[in-house]
Amino acid sequence: MSAPLVLIVALAFGYLLGSIPFGLLITRAAGGPDVRTIGSGNIGATNVLRTGRKDLAALTLLCDALKGTVAVLIAAHFGGHNAALAAGLGAFFGHLFPLWLKFKGGKGVAIYIGLLIGLYWPGALIFCALWLVVAFIARYSSLAALVASALTPAALWLLHRPEAAALFLLLTALLWIMHRANIDRLLNGSETRIGR
Repeated sequence: MSAPLVLIVALAFGYLLGSIPFGLLITRAAGGPDVRTIGSGNIGATNVLRTGRKDLAALTLLCDALKGTVAVLIAAHFGGHNAALAAGLGAFFGHLFPLWLKFKGGKGVAIYIGLLIGLYWPGALIFCALWLVVAFIARYSSLAALVASALTPAALWLLHRPEAAALFLLLTALLWIMHRANIDRLLNGSETRIGR
C-alpha cells in the first residue's frame, strides 16, 4: 500500500472510531434520557453529568478518551508514526462531527487527552496537570481546558515532538472553536463554576 493511501485509510479509520457517540450510547443503555435533549445538547461527559449520573459521566469520559488512544495505537502498529497522526486527526474530527448524529458531536476535551496518551503520554500528564491547576484556582472546567490546550502544543514543541505539536496546535484551534459559547459565558461572567 502506498504511503498516501496508508494515511487516507488511517484518517478514515480514526474518523469512524472517533465518531462512536459513547455519551449517547451509555446513557441510553442505562435507561437515561437522550443526552442531546438536556443541558447543552452535547454528547460529551460534561453534559452526561447533567443527567445526575456521575458514573455514566465518568464512563463516557473514559470511553471518549480511549477511542482516541486506540485509534492512534492501532494506526501506529500497522502504518507507523505518520499514520498514527492521521488517525488522531480523523478521530478528533469524528468526535466533533460524527456522521451518525448529523455532525453534532462533543467538544473534544476527552479525546484530546486520549490522543495525547496514545501519541506521547507525557503530554497527557502535562495537559492534566495544567487543567487541575487552572480548575483549582479559577473553578471553571472550560477555562481549565482552554488554558491547558493552549499550552500543550508549546510543551510538545519544547519536548522535541514537532509533528505532535503541529497536530495539537490544529486540535487546540478546533477545541477552542467548539468552546466558543463557553468563551462568551466566561467573558460575560455567566459560565458555571465547578461544584455548582
